[in-house]
Amino acid sequence: MLVTAIWLSTVVRPSPLLHDVALFAHLGFLVLGFGAVLVADYFFALWVLGRATFAEAVAHTARLHPLIWSGLLGLVASGTLLRPDLSSGATALKLAFVTTLTLNGIQATALGRRMSTLNGAPPVPLLLWGAATSALSQLCWWGAVVIGYLNTTR
Repeated sequence: MLVTAIWLSTVVRPSPLLHDVALFAHLGFLVLGFGAVLVADYFFALWVLGRATFAEAVAHTARLHPLIWSGLLGLVASGTLLRPDLSSGATALKLAFVTTLTLNGIQATALGRRMSTLNGAPPVPLLLWGAATSALSQLCWWGAVVIGYLNTTR
């Protein structure tokens, strides 16, 4: 999908109006996808603080996955109409963040399935896997957001 989006961005020449609509959609999909990620992390913060059970945090996070994936796919689709500068190192880094984010999301789905089968306290290795997944997710989302912001202010 990402390769197709990159190719399309070199072929499609949107009008200024379509570019503006795509930028608005891009921002909306950012709110949808990254907002859902932040809420998912919030549920696990509640568990760490003893304000929710582990099972509740896992169940609530699982409900957010469709929003996260919709946001990410929408960002990729709308990004094809924003005329990205593919010769820019910053854009290449942003694409690396998006690719890593996608792969991390795939393995996070497997992690969520495994966590949903637990009864009682989760084992430390699984918690470390979850922490690494969350940290990588945050790094990639924030990295892509900062690069996107910098690219639009130049």
